Amino acid sequence: MKKMTCNQLGGACKMEFEANTFEEIAELSKQHGMEMFQQKDAPHLKAMNEMQALMQSPEAMTNWFNDKRKEFDALPNS
Repeated sequence: MKKMTCNQLGGACKMEFEANTFEEIAELSKQHGMEMFQQKDAPHLKAMNEMQALMQSPEAMTNWFNDKRKEFDALPNS
């Protein structure tokens, strides 16, 4: 299992997610983001707007995603 925070995954808080694969941790982060969106959490809404801007460029989004995957892969197992 590896751990990453919401901040490390482009979010706005220090909540930790733990998963075996990058896909699993990305899904946990996405679920957390949806919860924060429903709660209208201002810092998370700001982070979501920044991600939406990044998504305007498929190349930039792919690079960001690949960088996060590399960061996950480099983490030690807990």
